[in-house]
Amino acid sequence: MPRISTFYGIEIYMYYNDHLPPHFHAFYAEYEVIILICTSNQPSSVYAGDMPKAQLKLVLQWADLHCEELMDNWELARASQPLNKVAPMIK
Repeated sequence: MPRISTFYGIEIYMYYNDHLPPHFHAFYAEYEVIILICTSNQPSSVYAGDMPKAQLKLVLQWADLHCEELMDNWELARASQPLNKVAPMIK
């Protein structure tokens, strides 16, 4: 499970050969949330899990800024290829 980004105590991971729909996992302390990767007509959204509101807001903002990179990594993960790091969120 490669970590692709870390910011403000939040760690972002993507699993190899994970189930559809395209998503990533975000961890903060004891919390985990699964976020659907945004598309051209849909913003990122929560698929499952829970996280404090402030951190969840950061994760969703970050995800919307990096849709293309996240989808590229999703395709790499599905093909069991090495993933690329994604720049962290900067306030």
